[in-house]
Amino acid sequence: MGEKMSAWLTKAKPFLAIISLQFGFSGMYIVTSLGLKTGMSHYILATYRHVFATIVIAPFALVLERKIRPKMTLPIFLRIMVLGFLEPVFDQNLYYVGLQYTSATFASASINVLPAITFIMAICFRLESVDFKKFHSVAKLIGTAITVSGAMVMTLYKGPILEFLRFGNHAQHATTSAAANDQHWALGTLLLLLSCCGWSAFFILQSFTLKKYPAELSLTAWICLMGTLQNGVLSFIMERDMSVWKLGFDNRLLAAAYSGVVCSGIAYYVQSVVIKTRGPVFVTTFSPLCMIITAFLGGLILAEDIRLGSVIGAVVIVTGLYTVVWGKSKDVKPEPFDDDQKLTGALQELPVVEVRTIEGPASVVNIGHQGKNLYTNN
Repeated sequence: MGEKMSAWLTKAKPFLAIISLQFGFSGMYIVTSLGLKTGMSHYILATYRHVFATIVIAPFALVLERKIRPKMTLPIFLRIMVLGFLEPVFDQNLYYVGLQYTSATFASASINVLPAITFIMAICFRLESVDFKKFHSVAKLIGTAITVSGAMVMTLYKGPILEFLRFGNHAQHATTSAAANDQHWALGTLLLLLSCCGWSAFFILQSFTLKKYPAELSLTAWICLMGTLQNGVLSFIMERDMSVWKLGFDNRLLAAAYSGVVCSGIAYYVQSVVIKTRGPVFVTTFSPLCMIITAFLGGLILAEDIRLGSVIGAVVIVTGLYTVVWGKSKDVKPEPFDDDQKLTGALQELPVVEVRTIEGPASVVNIGHQGKNLYTNN
């Protein structure tokens, strides 16, 4: 019973880790939305986010991986610099602008295209394969399409408000919704989609980099450091007013610290560990869950309305998600116990054979512990 439970926990670890990250990302959508509404620059937010992440992760990397850290080479360093640009700079700044132009719930809904984009990129770079003769392989394509369809339902079809799921002060929310309708939703949607492309490219390159630099904590610390430096340069170029760098004990500090520690430091590390065993597509497959969690948190904290379209889309997304996970689970091959291993085990059981030659017409073959002597003619 104990062995079965241990085996089950081993198989469930990647699932539990990535699902836990979706709760962390959902909280990030809420706190960053509050921080940006107070007038915080998204360039400054992205910079401080990785400052906090570097401060938290670097000590663990220095201590825990001091004996296993691979040697840094120029090709690996260049890859890390690109990783520090793709997600910390390109993805996050486009996402923050898109979040300002739309809403927290809509921004989290747009992330649902991430599994599809990552799956297509993984096929192009031969990290994933599709065998149309195998049903579980085709199921990954079908599940991806269902997941994206559910996201589109949740985004395009609002439906009536579900009164029994109402939370918070909706009179205040009516004012914020009216203001949000005046924003540039089309441009915000485009920026969010571009940020998803950058995030997918980050996962693909991270998968290749881990093969050359298999130290997850150290790689995370390097990415956060490169993200800090590159975002810092960009911030000094785009923000000439030095007062924007000030942080107080308010939503700005909360947004930078929470997103940095949880969604950059911890998330980069957990994603690296799971990518090594399950691949980049598995990591992004659970992104749609974030939209469902954010929708309910938005209703609870930001007093956003939960509509029928959101619930229908959530059901469709979970269906597609289960289909993809099922297909991916069939791709995981158990460790083989091949004929070579059987032969090795059998050889270990054989007795030791010692051959001795004596003068005369015969040779004596002494077979180890059996104590038998065989005589053969020369």
